[in-house]
Amino acid sequence: MAGPDGANPYATYDDRIISNEYYVHADCVASSATTSTCSQTFTFEPDWTPANADAGTWKVSVQGVANHDSGTHTADYTTTRLQRHAELTVNAGPEPVAKGKTLTVTGKLTRANWDTLDHRGYTNQPVRLQFRKAGTTTYTTVRTVNTSSTGGLTTTVAASEDGYWRWNFAGTSTTPAVKATGDFVDVQ
Repeated sequence: MAGPDGANPYATYDDRIISNEYYVHADCVASSATTSTCSQTFTFEPDWTPANADAGTWKVSVQGVANHDSGTHTADYTTTRLQRHAELTVNAGPEPVAKGKTLTVTGKLTRANWDTLDHRGYTNQPVRLQFRKAGTTTYTTVRTVNTSSTGGLTTTVAASEDGYWRWNFAGTSTTPAVKATGDFVDVQ
């Protein structure tokens, strides 16, 4: 596998993370005299290694030594995403509301901050406001609202029928998709 400049991206190991399981042997099952399938699980804890800047798409490579061979073999394996946990809330009101009156839908999108070990508002992100009529199972997007500087969301709609309101965030390369649980509003 070659990098953008044609060089092997696995030839150097700058900015690599070595797991705390680095010297642990993998579980291997031989399928022939010359081939084995090996597996090992690596665990990374957010308060141990990653910082916010580490979130995104990672290339995973594996180094292996067969039968105590003196040579180390490196193979590219796959990519994986290291994403910061996200939470999304919703509140629609007033409840109940008269038909045709204004309904205000608020919420907040937050995500893990690995530098401070808490959740902070995720700013300037598009989030879809969705509605599901009572007695149905499908949500329909009503509009898209961008989060505020604190991750807050707010918009108004005209109340027309009983149903559930929720916010739906599509996610980014650093933060997974998340949907708020629908908030039921009784329209009278």
